[in-house]
Amino acid sequence: MITLDSISLQRGAKFLLTEAELTIFPGQKLGLIGSNGSGKSSLFKLLLGELGSDSGRVDIPKHWRLSHMAQEVGDTHRSALDYVLDGDTALRDVEQRIAGCTDDGEALASLYAELEHLDGYTASARAAQLLSGLGFTTGDHTRAVSDFSGGWRIRLNLARALMCPSDLLLLDEPTNHLDLDATLWLEQWLQAYAGTLLIISHDRDFLDNVVGRIVSIENEKLIGYTGNYSGYERQRAERLAQQQAAFEKQQEKVAHLENYIRRFRAKATKAKQAQSRVKQLERMETIAPAHVDSPFTFTFTASNKVSDPLIVLRDMDIGYPGRAVLSKVGLNIAPAQRIGLLGPNGAGKSSLIKTLAGTLEPLSGERVTGEHFRLGYFAQHQLEALDLSASPALHIQRLSPEASEQKIRNFLGGFDFQGDRAFEPIHHFSGGEKARLALALIAWCEPNVLLLDEPTNHLDLEMRQALTMALQDFEGAVIVVSHDRHLLRNTVDEWLLVAEGQVREFDGTLDDYHQWLSDHNRRSQSESLNVADSEVAVAVEPAQDKKAQRQEAAARREQLKPLTNRIKKLEAQMEKLESELAQVEQTLADTSLYEDSEKDRLQTLLQRQASLRESVDDTEEQWLEAQEELEALGGA
Repeated sequence: MITLDSISLQRGAKFLLTEAELTIFPGQKLGLIGSNGSGKSSLFKLLLGELGSDSGRVDIPKHWRLSHMAQEVGDTHRSALDYVLDGDTALRDVEQRIAGCTDDGEALASLYAELEHLDGYTASARAAQLLSGLGFTTGDHTRAVSDFSGGWRIRLNLARALMCPSDLLLLDEPTNHLDLDATLWLEQWLQAYAGTLLIISHDRDFLDNVVGRIVSIENEKLIGYTGNYSGYERQRAERLAQQQAAFEKQQEKVAHLENYIRRFRAKATKAKQAQSRVKQLERMETIAPAHVDSPFTFTFTASNKVSDPLIVLRDMDIGYPGRAVLSKVGLNIAPAQRIGLLGPNGAGKSSLIKTLAGTLEPLSGERVTGEHFRLGYFAQHQLEALDLSASPALHIQRLSPEASEQKIRNFLGGFDFQGDRAFEPIHHFSGGEKARLALALIAWCEPNVLLLDEPTNHLDLEMRQALTMALQDFEGAVIVVSHDRHLLRNTVDEWLLVAEGQVREFDGTLDDYHQWLSDHNRRSQSESLNVADSEVAVAVEPAQDKKAQRQEAAARREQLKPLTNRIKKLEAQMEKLESELAQVEQTLADTSLYEDSEKDRLQTLLQRQASLRESVDDTEEQWLEAQEELEALGGA
C-alpha cells in the first residue's frame, strides 16, 4: 500500500499541505479533487519522486511499477504508433537487446522468452487498439507526432501511459482533450484496470463511473470520502448543512432548482426524455449544497430583442474545399431551443458549429440569421485570440468603453477574478482562467444564441457547476458539443446526431447514445472486415437499402418539420402565458387589493386572469391536437 505520513508541502510562500495523512490500498481507484492551486498536481509529483516534501514520509512499495500521463510532449518525428509503444520501456529494452545480440544460441532464446513474457508479440496490436479507442484512425499510426496538434499530442501521451504496464497509474485531467466517444472508451478501460489508480478530473460523471473513493484537498489536509463523486457531494452537503449560513444558501439553490424543474415539466413533450431529465434535475437539489461556497456566481443574460428563427441552414453541404463532411443539412434554430450535438469522432460536429457561427463558409446552400441575432460563440480558438498583455477588465472595457470600473469589477467577480486579479495581464493565467475569461466576454455581450464547442475543457468542478446553472437560466438558444455528460443532461432538451454525413434528430438519452455508439463501432469494424473479404459483394444490397431508408427518413422529417415547429412555438407561447398568469395570481394574493379603493384594479386583474386562463386552455388544446397529429403521422 501507499502511505503518506505527516506530509507538509510548501511551494514558494504558499502552504499546500500541512501534516497531511493518506493511505491508499492496492487496487483502489481514487479521485483527487480540490480547487485550482490547492496542490493536486504537486501531490502527483511527490508520488513520482519529482518533488520532495518539506516534512513527513512517503512510502510506495519498491517493486511497484509507476505510470503517469505527461502534460507536454516534445516535437518528435517518431511515428504515433512507435511513440505509444515507447511507453512500455521494459519491452523496448528487450527489443534493443535482441537487436544487439550477436549470440544466436541460448542468450537469444532467453531474450525471446522474456519478450513473450512481456506480451511483446501483441504489443503493436495493443498500441493500435489504444490509439483507436482514443480517436486516432489507422492512417494516423504512421504519422509523425510533430504532425499532430497540441490536443492530439496529449491524447498520445495518454495512450503512452496506458501502454506502460503499471501497478500505480497517475492520470492528471485525462479527459480534457477528449470528445465524448473517447471519454466513454477510456472510462471502460479504467474500469477494467487491475492496478491502483489515482486520477485528477473535473468530469463528475467520469469520476462517478470510475472511482470508489474521493480524496479532497481542504485547508491543507487530505480528506477522504467513501464512494464516488456523488457520494462526496452528499457527505459534504450533510456537513455544510449543519452550519446555518450554509443551510440558508442551500435552500435558495434548492428553491431555484425546484422552479426550474416545474418549468421543464410544463414544456416536456417526450415522456422518456422528460422522465430522464426530471430525475437529473431532482438530483441537482442534492448537489447544490455541496457547492454552496463556490466562488463562481454568474448568469448569461439574453438579449432583449429576439428573432424567430434565429439561424436557418438551407440545403447546405458543409466541409472543406474538395471534401464535404455533411450533406443537405437543413436546420431552423428557434429561441429557447436547447440542442446537444452527438456523433462519432470526426463526424462533423465542430464543422457544424463553425458553420452555424459563420466562421466556416458552406460548400453550398444558404445560412440566414434573424434581424436580432446576437451570437455567443465559445471554441478553443477563443482562448488563443485573447490579448495576453491585457487584463480581464481591459478586455471588457474594449467591448464597453462606457462601463464603470465598479460594474466591471462586480461582473468579473462572478467569474472569480477578484480584486487586483481583474486588472492583471493574463499572460501568466492558467488554461482554466483563460476559459473563464472567454465565457465572461460572451456573457457580457448578452447574446440570444450560445454555440459552445467543448466549453468545460480546463474548467474545474465548481466552475462547471456554475456554468451548468447559468445555462439552465439562459433564455436564449443553446447548441453545445461536450464530453461532460452532467452538463449535457442538465442543460439540453433535444439531441441532433451528426453521423454518416447527415444531421438528424436523435430520440433518446445519453445512455441510448452510448448503446448506439457501441453498435455503430461494431458495424464499422464488421464493414472493414467485409471490405477485406473476397465476398464483400453480398453486403452491397443491404447497404443500399439502408441508404434508401436514411433518405426516406430524412424526407419524412422534412415533411413533418412545419408541424414540429408549430408544436415548439405553442410550447413557448404556453410558457409565456403561464408565466404571466402566475404573476397575475401572485398579485391577486395581496390582501390589500380587496379594499374598496382597489376595486377597479381588482376587476381588471380578475378579467385578465380569466382571459389568460382561457388562452392557456386554448393553447394547450392546440398543442394536444398537434401532438396527436404528429403521433398519427408516426413522428412522435
